[in-house]
Amino acid sequence: MKLSILDLAPVDPDVSYAEAFADSVTLAQQAELHPFERIWYAEHHNMRSIASSATSVLIAHIAANTKRIRLGAGGVMLPNHAPIVIAEQFGTLASIHPDRIDLGLGRAPGTDQRTLLALHRDASSSERFPSDVVELRRLLAGEQPMMGVEAVPHAPTPPPLYILGSSLFGASLAAQLGLPYAFASHFAPDAMQQALAAYRSQFEPSDALQEPYAIVGSNVVAAESNDVAGEMQRSVMRGRVKSFLLRGQPIQSSITEDELDALVDSPQGRGITNMMRVSAVGDGDAVRSSLERLQAETDADEIMLAFHGRNAAERLAGMQLTAGAMFS
Repeated sequence: MKLSILDLAPVDPDVSYAEAFADSVTLAQQAELHPFERIWYAEHHNMRSIASSATSVLIAHIAANTKRIRLGAGGVMLPNHAPIVIAEQFGTLASIHPDRIDLGLGRAPGTDQRTLLALHRDASSSERFPSDVVELRRLLAGEQPMMGVEAVPHAPTPPPLYILGSSLFGASLAAQLGLPYAFASHFAPDAMQQALAAYRSQFEPSDALQEPYAIVGSNVVAAESNDVAGEMQRSVMRGRVKSFLLRGQPIQSSITEDELDALVDSPQGRGITNMMRVSAVGDGDAVRSSLERLQAETDADEIMLAFHGRNAAERLAGMQLTAGAMFS
């Protein structure tokens, strides 16, 4: 089973952004001591608890502080950018770090509508996603989709493209273009099986890929005991519900754990926590069983793991415990 990591670059309470970036470096350095395939970072905006907004810059920093492991965007939200800008950024990365850079592409804005306006993009940008992917693909290959305009630098070996999605749209596009497909089952699992089936049935071979290649996501909360992992999972769910339901409200800092638990158990809270139902929670044996079951259910070629905990130390320990259970 191929395993990779999605680092959400979380910023814990009372942790600076510099410290959060240092935590991501440590996670990557420790991860490449194990046979993980890659680590991806996702573009988010206007979220104080996630530090991966400048995705290509973060990838460059991690790459400069690691040696082997592949690194990439999981993903760049292409509607937020002109394709030539992303081609320049990732052509630069792939030139500096040859054969180590991936480029996953998403159609969602990765933010709210007000921030979308601040990015000087509009909602219709997502409608150009298929043509923008094709344009980006040509630019990365050193071609000139517009006469006399090329993306400089372009690497001798361009970074491979992956289509990210949580619906049938991305599955069909990845199949049509003959590209690998990564389904966001770690936060939007509802259409997982349907999307994977559509991708595989519609797949058309390309120069990039002869057979379908599917990645699915899973959350992981791992600890030395199932009880401790359960406590960690409850804390993670409290934080997620708090960030969704109480965003921008002044009562966030004063709300009690009992009040948070009531929110988690409310209909709205269960709707949010259900988004993370593809999760492996427990000790090493429990995590291994959950991931093996997910692989059997999806026939995924690769599973991308998003590690959760109450702090960076717990996330790092969970990664180490998972590696020991899966690779030993």
